[in-house]
Amino acid sequence: MKQLIHATTVLGLTHRGATVIGADGQVTIGQTVMKHTARKVRRLANGKIIGGFAGSVADAFTLFTKFEDYLEKHRGNMERAAVELAREWRTDKYLRQLEALLAVLDGKTSLVISGSGEIIEPDDGIIAIGSGGSFALAAARMLVKHSSLSAREIVEESLRTAAGICIYTNTNIVIEEL
Repeated sequence: MKQLIHATTVLGLTHRGATVIGADGQVTIGQTVMKHTARKVRRLANGKIIGGFAGSVADAFTLFTKFEDYLEKHRGNMERAAVELAREWRTDKYLRQLEALLAVLDGKTSLVISGSGEIIEPDDGIIAIGSGGSFALAAARMLVKHSSLSAREIVEESLRTAAGICIYTNTNIVIEEL
């Protein structure tokens, strides 16, 4: 029987001129925490794009590699690279089996890319994925609306909020900022 892997909360946003993405570090298999300090966010396209993943680590690295290839092919055009990745992911027999979501931001656009071919650009530019994503998203929306915190502080506090609710999320937070 395949063990369900729960792994993460990722949150990204652009606020007051700063673009930030962060993720917790917990990796859980079944009911066991296997790792507390995983790194689920990274810089792409020579530091012009930041991204994070939720789901299977090996699958996410495969998708990040393909996404970076498309970024290079399309000269850093994030939207075009996302469309090409989603198209291939949806139609390729091997890639269709991959279980991960990608969240990417470039300072102007925030996208969630899924294996079903979905590319979602939220209205408010706040993206959240993973098992604690909805908790972090709700916290971030309220902090953007009702606080004077910086983008980095909003991501940190929102991820801490998610960690207090979601058992698959911890407070070992890694952040990347443009």
